[in-house]
Amino acid sequence: MSMADYVIMTDSCCDLSADMAEELELNVLPLRLEMEGRSYCNLLDGSEIGFKEFYDRVRGGAMPVTSAVNVGEFEAAMRPVLESGRDILCLCFSSALSTTYQSAVIAAKELKEAFPGRNVLVVDSLCASMGQGLFVWLCVQEKRKGKTLEEVWDYAEGAKANICHWFTVDDLNHLKRGGRVSATAALFGTMLSIKPVLHVDEQGRLIPVEKCRGRKASLLALVDRMEKTAVEPERYPVFISHGDCREDADFVAEEVRRRLGVKEIYINYVGPVIGSHTGAGVMTLFFVGRSR
Repeated sequence: MSMADYVIMTDSCCDLSADMAEELELNVLPLRLEMEGRSYCNLLDGSEIGFKEFYDRVRGGAMPVTSAVNVGEFEAAMRPVLESGRDILCLCFSSALSTTYQSAVIAAKELKEAFPGRNVLVVDSLCASMGQGLFVWLCVQEKRKGKTLEEVWDYAEGAKANICHWFTVDDLNHLKRGGRVSATAALFGTMLSIKPVLHVDEQGRLIPVEKCRGRKASLLALVDRMEKTAVEPERYPVFISHGDCREDADFVAEEVRRRLGVKEIYINYVGPVIGSHTGAGVMTLFFVGRSR
């Protein structure tokens, strides 16, 4: 099978820039959010709702609600690809955080019955935000080496355990809303300027790991985690996403370069769907490590 015989598909929770998604030749399906009586697609170019506008509205008290890509939307995106004679590798947002993966699996099963000569392979990335973006980026590099659909699927199933996700948030109230911390912990944590450090674990769940006193300490803790577990940091790119706090992202990027010799760093916004659950000021660091 040649490279042109299959398409890599993902969803907008990868939080890649629109330019990078185009360069990687991805087919990207948007998740959705509802905010203040209106529905928006989480598009990578921010054309339905701008990233800064989104975070400004969240800071102002807006309470967005998100929804996954449904079966019908996957079928509508997959069908033309299969009709063109190409197969599909679909790399989905973590099943522990969304039903997007389950919808892709159902759509793939139905379409394989309609197109018996074609193949649709679906991967639960167990990743989020630009961790998912890094995972997709790595899979595209394998495809560009001439690997078959099945070979890249096999690579993806093994590689996802090594995509390390480290987060910190600036506003504990969003974690309280999502049930990650109690109301009491959010109140006292805010009063004491406690900033939690979280990661996405081997099952794709967002898990609190430690507490830091103050924002700078929490940002440095992200890099500390990378320093302990990164594999060949000079070889692999690092992806950083942020909730409208670019200066903090630049600070983390500089620390990563200084301490680990990383050559490639990509920075982008945390998109509105994930930002709905983290609030403004979220800071994330993604890299290839020995394990999550």
